[in-house]
Amino acid sequence: MKKIIYLTFYFEPDLCAGSFRNTSLAKVLAKRSNSHDIEIDVYTTFPNRYKSFLTQTKSFEKLFNLKIHRIQIPSHKNGIIDQILAFIKFHKEVLYRTKKTNADLVFASSSRLFTAYLGYQIAKKKGAILYLDIRDIFVDTISDLYQNSIIRRPLLFILKRIERQVFKYATHINLISPGFKNYFESFSSCNYTYHTNGVDDEFLQKTNTSKGLEKLNNRNKKTIVYAGNIGEGQGLHYIISKSAKILGENYEFHIYGDGGAKAKLIENLKLHSDITNVKIFDPVDRQNLIEIYQKSDYLFIHLNSIPALKKVLPSKIFELATFPKIIVAGVAGYAKEFIQKEISDSIVFRPCDVDDFIDKIQTYKPKDSINRIEFTRKFKRSNINLELSNSILSYL
Repeated sequence: MKKIIYLTFYFEPDLCAGSFRNTSLAKVLAKRSNSHDIEIDVYTTFPNRYKSFLTQTKSFEKLFNLKIHRIQIPSHKNGIIDQILAFIKFHKEVLYRTKKTNADLVFASSSRLFTAYLGYQIAKKKGAILYLDIRDIFVDTISDLYQNSIIRRPLLFILKRIERQVFKYATHINLISPGFKNYFESFSSCNYTYHTNGVDDEFLQKTNTSKGLEKLNNRNKKTIVYAGNIGEGQGLHYIISKSAKILGENYEFHIYGDGGAKAKLIENLKLHSDITNVKIFDPVDRQNLIEIYQKSDYLFIHLNSIPALKKVLPSKIFELATFPKIIVAGVAGYAKEFIQKEISDSIVFRPCDVDDFIDKIQTYKPKDSINRIEFTRKFKRSNINLELSNSILSYL
């Protein structure tokens, strides 16, 4: 019996990109390896992504050759310190639970480097193959987000040492965004793939073609929907209040989500008491989210204007593109290139640039219909998972 230790901080029923990616991948991997005498142990956490969306689930589940171990971590508000404390608990508990467990391959899906480091520690101790799925360049992000912080220099010193250890040891690294490629050129000792996020089955069941798209210019009020994390990386507090004020009552922002910068967004709106066209809601599950998207006029995505985010390819792009709605994206770098190449009927503006956003949305001329069937076929999550699982199993 061969064993895979699968590490992911987020897993179902949590609401975030890491959970959606790893839940579906782990199940595909288990299904494909079930007949090959391979056992998969997933070590993850109880739902914790958003404090405003918590749900009950089991600490242990077994689905054929897939075993899911959930670890309780301290409550956190997505701040850097409380996230570190939460991970320390996860880190210690996983090391303890895997102490007497053999492993042939350790798979770690990581956005903040720490899960990758945990995978490195386990793989090295057990002499196992280390396969990494990198969803973000954490060192890059920290460097840009905390330029004026006293913790920046010591934190980066530690993180860069960890990064070198982990990436040089890995046998294989999958980069979730091709925009990460140049950053990883110095770590040339391993194999690389570029399996991105994709379109989930829940969204494929809905139509992605509009028939006779209603002329937006004739609508009295147009709804702009944002749903997802509200953190520094999204920078909504730099764009929403000013834009809402200029656009006026003909446009209304509906924002669903939670995160470390939600308080900044709310405080920003309070400074402009005359703004009445922004409504903020707690996170919702996917079924309700689908209904919200279907009732919208525009689907909004935004990234903060920092260099590190020019390399990323947000998973939210794949979700939004399955709906026959105009996508409004404040992104730069690789995400901008991807949207302009792959997604029709989209508006791309400079991140945090209110004037550019206002100009683009007011001058955009919508077509009579939107058809993204080819996009959903090309980036179907199940196909991407199949290719990624083939890559993982090739090392066993």
